[in-house]
Amino acid sequence: MGKFSVGDRAEVLDEAISGIVQKVDGDGITLITDDGFPMHFSADDLVKIEGDISVSNYEVSQIKKEKEIPKKRKAPTIKPKERSAPKMEVDLHIHQLVKSSKGMSNFDMLNIQLDTAKRQLDFAIRKRIQKVVFIHGVGEGVLKEELRYLFNRYDNVKFYDADYQKYGLGATEVYIYQNG
Repeated sequence: MGKFSVGDRAEVLDEAISGIVQKVDGDGITLITDDGFPMHFSADDLVKIEGDISVSNYEVSQIKKEKEIPKKRKAPTIKPKERSAPKMEVDLHIHQLVKSSKGMSNFDMLNIQLDTAKRQLDFAIRKRIQKVVFIHGVGEGVLKEELRYLFNRYDNVKFYDADYQKYGLGATEVYIYQNG
């Protein structure tokens, strides 16, 4: 498996995600997914796509250009006060949610975690909090999948991996569009 370099097209081994390598940092690779989200992976989780799908430098520079053009259409005007508004953080590690998880099945724990996530997200929407970071840990990825399924049911939110430097791979950030 060759080393990755910026502009390579790569695919994530165990997920249906592919994109263009944007940054290589030792073993950490930042991929701009086909949906335009930056996501972080370890080089071991990626496979380089060789052959016909090679991306020309022109396309890469187009992708970079699109990233730089501020998107005017969708963004609601954010007042300076809100821009620096702290993100809300929700730690879904089970020991943060219950005194003791002794005797609970994984299913019980997952349900408590999802209930908490839904409650906190509804609270954030009510309180007009724009960003919520759900810390779910890396683990088996079951909670992360379930959370994404939950977030998908809301039409006024988008979600993506939270800041890698701060949370590692174990967190998802939700952005809430405020209507009106």
